[in-house]
Amino acid sequence: MNLLNILQTLNQLLAAGIAITAFSLLLYALTFNLKDRVARSFAFIMACVVVVFVGESVADVVRSPRWIQIWYQVQWIGIVFLPPAYVLLSDAVLATTGRPSRGRRTKLIKVAFAISGIFLVMIPFSLLVGPLAAENVVAPHLERTGLTWIFSAFYILCMIWAWVNFQRAFHRTVTRSGQRRMMYLIGGALAPALGSFPYLLFGSDFASGHPYVFWLAAVVSNILVSGLIVIMAYAVAFFGVSWPDRVIKRRLTKWVLRGPVTASTVLALTTIFRRAGEPFSLFAPVVMAGVFLLMQYFITMFSPLWEHWFLLGESKDSLALLQNLQERLFTLEDLKQFLESVLAAICDQLQTKQAFAAALTAAGMDYLVTVGGKVDLNGEELTEKLQNVSPGRERIGDYELFSSGKFWIIPLFSSTMPDEILGLIGVETPDESLHGEKIEALQILIGRAQQALEDRSFQQQVFSTIEDLTPQMNRIQQMRAAARYDGTKVLMSENPDQIVDEGTLTEWVRDALSDYWGGPDLSESPLLQLEVVQNSLDEHDGVSVKAVRAILREAIDKIRPEGTRRFTLDWVLYNILELKFLKGQKVRDVAKRLAMSEANLYRKQKIAIEVVAKTILEMEKQAREELKEPEEKAIK
Repeated sequence: MNLLNILQTLNQLLAAGIAITAFSLLLYALTFNLKDRVARSFAFIMACVVVVFVGESVADVVRSPRWIQIWYQVQWIGIVFLPPAYVLLSDAVLATTGRPSRGRRTKLIKVAFAISGIFLVMIPFSLLVGPLAAENVVAPHLERTGLTWIFSAFYILCMIWAWVNFQRAFHRTVTRSGQRRMMYLIGGALAPALGSFPYLLFGSDFASGHPYVFWLAAVVSNILVSGLIVIMAYAVAFFGVSWPDRVIKRRLTKWVLRGPVTASTVLALTTIFRRAGEPFSLFAPVVMAGVFLLMQYFITMFSPLWEHWFLLGESKDSLALLQNLQERLFTLEDLKQFLESVLAAICDQLQTKQAFAAALTAAGMDYLVTVGGKVDLNGEELTEKLQNVSPGRERIGDYELFSSGKFWIIPLFSSTMPDEILGLIGVETPDESLHGEKIEALQILIGRAQQALEDRSFQQQVFSTIEDLTPQMNRIQQMRAAARYDGTKVLMSENPDQIVDEGTLTEWVRDALSDYWGGPDLSESPLLQLEVVQNSLDEHDGVSVKAVRAILREAIDKIRPEGTRRFTLDWVLYNILELKFLKGQKVRDVAKRLAMSEANLYRKQKIAIEVVAKTILEMEKQAREELKEPEEKAIK
């Protein structure tokens, strides 16, 4: 195989690789940020590139002149729509930087698409381009006509227009990172614009006289196109999404590696083996499967390394910690499986048939797992006994116990806060007394269960903190994303009809309750913005303090359990709110009254305030619905 054949084969492989890459990037845009206008315009350009290079790739392998001409005509479908597609993309980018069309640009874009539609109709009639030229040429191509010159002028004018818009958008971009990505977009956009145009229409004589120069230029051009469209996709990936930069980079990199890089590598090596002749062609299927598996293997094995060193930056340690937390997460199902094994071991040691484990939460007792059949216990009675647990009872090693029916109940306390009950273990009372090794083994097993419940409790506290931070982090990321190209978007007010998010409302409720009996957090509370509080103002002669206080009291009353008040777990949230805020008692006195530690009281108080915020949110939604009903009737 001589140098000319090598260049031709390499050009064919690159053309197929470009088609694969463009199709993959088209799917990426349609998958992750289709709602953004810039991404949709980019997807349209990638669709045109796919048509152009698929037509070229198929025309290179078919042998019939008729089918070669048909596929080159298919290629021209993508070519004729590239000019308006570029104008559409540049207009979308310019609008993103705060310069939307006032109508004139939109009309001109429609005109450009209409002109492309006219050119499209001319293709099958050989008016835009002529018949196939295959004799005495360096490569088959369609001959030019008089309309080809008109289309070329249209192509150049549209590209000039697009680059003027790109330049305007670049100067309007306010951040350094935004300007850098705008440069990537402008530079990457050169590839499809310059690499898709069929230069053989005007340079076939030169190409026939200098075939090595032509094929070398074609190879270099396709290499640039394949690289630059990825850079273009990278720049577009930041439009219309609020994800952090590292997430966008990691997602796009993996997409490119697993898609176009893998597919192009498999195609190239398989083609080379097939064209090498026997005995190499016999191994083509093995090469195809082997290269695909090896590519996936290397991507999976080495992606954590390059992500850690190149994408995560200074936050690599913190992000690695979160990733490890995700992999080692102790789920509720994991907890149940572990406790089931502990209970089975306890039954085996005591030679009993039934045992159960329960966790104590703010909502009450939660039976996690039972062994040996269903457990029938009086939950309220058991809860009251747990609230009155005190030293001096019967013990198993370091753990005290009491009887409830036919069960021994062993309370499990927190190791860091000895007054806090995490849960309990219940085991059927054994027939024989315990001594020696059995007590030691039972103590170890109970300790394992206690540790599991404590770890699960710590994990829930972490998740609760993350949940509180999530709304604020989302807002910051959205504002940061909006400021990439147009800083004015950050200053735009939110939709006045939008109900405040739950995290913000919880903060408002917490501040208002802390000043329930007077203070600026109540008289000037942001809760006054709510429709339900405005309605309460009318009922309280316009006194803001009374209105806010009335809504808080109503929300607290809504979470009050039915019946006579008791100091059991199902009443704990209401009791905390009523004693701490409505009656204004001190934390120490409330904790003593509810038989819990102050630290545990603060955690349950946090849950109680969140419940009040959710209740007020429902009241607000109902108030707004009632406000809309008369307006809708008036419109009808």
